[in-house]
Amino acid sequence: MHVSFSRAEGTLPADILARLKPAHPRLLASAADFEQLKKQTSEGKAAQWLGHLKKEAGELLKAEPSRYEIPDGKRLLATSRRVLDRVLTLGLVFRLAGDTRHSERLWLELEAAARFKDWNPSHFLDTAEMTAAFAIGYDWLFDTWTPERRAVLRTAIVELGLKQALPLYRKQKGWTAADHNWSQVCNGGMTLGALALADEEQALAAEILPAAIASVRRPMHEFAPDGAWGEGPSYWDYAVMYNVLMIAALDSALGTDFGLSEMEGFSKAADFPIYVTGPTGRTFNYADAGDGGCGGQHMLWLASRFERPDFAAFRIARAGERPTALDLLYGRRWLMQPPGNRQQPPAKHFRSSEVVTLRSAWDDPQATFVAFKGGNNAVNHSNLDLGTFVLEAAGERWAFDLGADDYNLPGYFGSKRWDYYRMRAEGHNTLVIAPDARPDQATKAKASIERFHESPGRAFAIVNLSAAYACRASAVRRGIMLSGHDVIVQDEIETDAPVEAWWFMHTGAEVKCDGTTATLTQNGRQLTATLLSPAGAVFEVMPAEPLATSPHPERQQVKHTSVRLPRKLAVHLRSTKSPRIVINLTTSEKPAAPSGITPLANWK
Repeated sequence: MHVSFSRAEGTLPADILARLKPAHPRLLASAADFEQLKKQTSEGKAAQWLGHLKKEAGELLKAEPSRYEIPDGKRLLATSRRVLDRVLTLGLVFRLAGDTRHSERLWLELEAAARFKDWNPSHFLDTAEMTAAFAIGYDWLFDTWTPERRAVLRTAIVELGLKQALPLYRKQKGWTAADHNWSQVCNGGMTLGALALADEEQALAAEILPAAIASVRRPMHEFAPDGAWGEGPSYWDYAVMYNVLMIAALDSALGTDFGLSEMEGFSKAADFPIYVTGPTGRTFNYADAGDGGCGGQHMLWLASRFERPDFAAFRIARAGERPTALDLLYGRRWLMQPPGNRQQPPAKHFRSSEVVTLRSAWDDPQATFVAFKGGNNAVNHSNLDLGTFVLEAAGERWAFDLGADDYNLPGYFGSKRWDYYRMRAEGHNTLVIAPDARPDQATKAKASIERFHESPGRAFAIVNLSAAYACRASAVRRGIMLSGHDVIVQDEIETDAPVEAWWFMHTGAEVKCDGTTATLTQNGRQLTATLLSPAGAVFEVMPAEPLATSPHPERQQVKHTSVRLPRKLAVHLRSTKSPRIVINLTTSEKPAAPSGITPLANWK
């Protein structure tokens, strides 16, 4: 029976533990679920995936247990994640194959981490992920462990995990009051730990579970209305991974998620990685996100919960022949019943996060893809990147985002954040107006998509950037249009007096500029940029580094990890009043002749 969360948020049934399923395993799967999965993995793709996991588990037999390592002086996170990955792989393979070598190796991993002096609660993500690992290891192999081993694991979960969260829950401080990924990860880890021990540590579980469920609702509101995530695709993955772990564990252990999965936008959340992934497989990596693949194993759980086979198809294709343990566990339905693709519109506006993606076609590696954003500069992990875009065409990424810098740089998440090139507007594919040493966009500015249009062969959106440049211009708007394989980027800046302005596009291509034409070349492909306005302006190519007027902090990185020599195509207006900058970008061999400039107000 489904039990909904009370409409009065923050109230839960007093007898929350009365619903607890007494038997182990009860986290993510029951004994019957594992038996069914064992039968399903006897043939077909499921058997192939299990074969891969068995090979991984075999390699782990030779590996030393994880050690307590904080290489940057702050984070144990890599160790926590390694332990979780090993627990899932060894634990699932043991449940399906029954080889005691895997259970004994898993014990060595957990025993070593149980002896750590702590799980680094000062950086609570580390504690949360380790607690999740121990909860799953304790639960999935409960009947295999001796009473003595259970006691070791139980003590570690309680003392190094759950009790470390109690002061924060009681004071409603730190991540318990956050609206970003820390909430899902930390609440998820604590929920798994509490559910694993709920029959043995009833008072502790009865305090933690209601607090965690109430706390996680705060960031889940950020999925409304259509599933996007302000922190960028990488942090969408991280947040949703633990959001799903938490909900799936509540479902499997208590028979209900108390309405969490019904919160607005969550059913559509997996649309986000599908849309922000370009034809090359790289994502629109705004904020501190990387451009690697987005859309992890939780896509399969979301596919089953919300009857969206296209979510499953996306993940199965991405997982390929290297699935994770959770791919196999969450995806068992889709491995027996191959999902079909649901034809989605090629363009989408994600509201609230204010992200737009436009593409010429799905399932075409040569398609033209452009994604850009408004959003909120005050969101966790945000950069000053309002208006930035990425561009792919002919199988290449032509305009890219440099991504995050070193999180351990002085003041990176504090007072010096806006000194670093990668955090500033000049380090993105957007405008810089009246440059100086100050932050080059307002740090708390919001920018909304004012208009969005999509029709066959043509789509566009217009973002209002006025708040981002409020102390430098009276109004700023950017429109981006995809028409066939041509992309128009049009900026309209209104000023009371002449100002200096820059237009930037970061690229890894070789660039040759000839006045109002720039030719970009990489891997034998070409993109042509044509500067249509303003009259007298020309293209130039610059290194990807700060302007002379900008801060130049030591140790910052400006090079892109996958690009030997990043550079940027630029337009420099030295003194101009209310300019309109219009640039056409195309991979067509014969770019269309300019047909005049249409003001953004008249785009139809």
